[in-house]
Amino acid sequence: MARKPAPKDTTAFTPPPSPQRETRRAQVDLSFDNQSLLGALFGQFDANLVQVENRLGVFIAARGNELHIEGPEDSVARARDVLKAMYDRLAIGQDLDQGAIEALIAMSDEPTLDGIVDADPGKGGPPIMIRTRRKTIVPRSAMQATYMRSLVRDDIIFALGPAGTGKTYLAVAQAVAQLVSGSVQRLILSRPAVEAGEKLGFLPGDMKEKVDPYLRPLYDALYDCMPPEQVERRLASGEIEIAPIAFMRGRTLADAFVILDEAQNTTREQMKMFLTRFGQNSRMVICGDPRQVDIPGGDGMSGLADAVGKLEGVEGFGTIRFTAADVVRHPIVGRIVEAYEGPSS
Repeated sequence: MARKPAPKDTTAFTPPPSPQRETRRAQVDLSFDNQSLLGALFGQFDANLVQVENRLGVFIAARGNELHIEGPEDSVARARDVLKAMYDRLAIGQDLDQGAIEALIAMSDEPTLDGIVDADPGKGGPPIMIRTRRKTIVPRSAMQATYMRSLVRDDIIFALGPAGTGKTYLAVAQAVAQLVSGSVQRLILSRPAVEAGEKLGFLPGDMKEKVDPYLRPLYDALYDCMPPEQVERRLASGEIEIAPIAFMRGRTLADAFVILDEAQNTTREQMKMFLTRFGQNSRMVICGDPRQVDIPGGDGMSGLADAVGKLEGVEGFGTIRFTAADVVRHPIVGRIVEAYEGPSS
């Protein structure tokens, strides 16, 4: 028998079978005004709804532009917020893939979920996003939202955490946005030319060809945020510079957005040299995972850990610490990071 149309977002609770709050069950009905978004919202063969069901342990029934959700009270509330956030993401022209849904589910435990997706909480400000020529980027975790605010606010930012948390990608996106808008005149991307636990031996070619393999992740992020022809033109003109950290010595980096990636592989001397390159109207972002040091001597030689210890809390510096919970790649990447960083590792 067909269910009568339900009002928007009305929640009715069944009497709890026991005094424990965890066993309370709830049901909620949602309706969406823009029916043209429903195909993308539900996914092919309702795959997006099934993903939310499986992750949160709820039942979701779709009928027309309405969704009916049933399950444990807390799970129903989370599913409602996630589905609203998915719809809002589509409404402002953002893509919705498995990774984005997984990120929204992870964020649904945070009380600031609505603020992260829609606006700065309690401030009525614009959505937290980075606009580049190729895409508009919104945060996929609560810590990414904090990071994106720091990228606008702080002069020098330390972004610490495991792979897959968006440290370098978001920094490059913010740098591209500021370069295109004219806020800075140059974009400088750097990293130590240190091999990750293996010896590559002699590399043929000129200096650029020798160091490019180490800088490939920076190129990848750059091409994802800017059309290739613009990247090539700005590289040729010097507006974008990609170089190993050794090339920074003796320079003053003014009117520039400077990013140092894989900073855990710098020595103390290299890090001090790099930080003191800071010039007028500049911003520096220093990204790295303190637990993945590839230089001889291990953590004790890392310039990143040394710099954070000395400078955290100093005016003008921001420190963002990501964890395995902030990984926004495939969910299994987060589980891999947790396994390797566990007590027995």
